[in-house]
Parts: sequence; C-alpha cells; structure tokens
Amino acid sequence: MKIVVDYDECEANAVCVGILPDVFEVDDEDNLTVHQEYPPDDILGKVREAVDACPKRALALKQEDDA
Repeated sequence: MKIVVDYDECEANAVCVGILPDVFEVDDEDNLTVHQEYPPDDILGKVREAVDACPKRALALKQEDDA
C-alpha cells in the first residue's frame, strides 16, 4: 500500500500528523511531508485512520499497482 497526497487539496492542517507523527510532518512553511510512502503492515490501521480523518480528503491509500 502507498500513501498518496493530492497537494492541490492539502491545506496542511496536520490532522494526519496528530494521528501518525512518525509518518506525516508539516513544516514551518505548511508543507506536508510523508516520511513513509509505503508504510509497514503493522501501522496500516492508523494510516487508514489518518487518511479518513483528512478534512480535505487530500490523502489516499492505494494498492501499489493502482498508484
């Protein structure tokens, strides 16, 4: 699974950071960084939670062949 970000939609409101700070980071200039584009299976539940919590629906979790 791969985390995909629609940067045109992302407002860097950091909801995802609050859920998974080891995976997502918003810098001082409000740019979102994904530290683990391909997160390990053991945290996929939290990744899905972060994707679903995004108020702008700027995050997606896709199968590698769909990305």
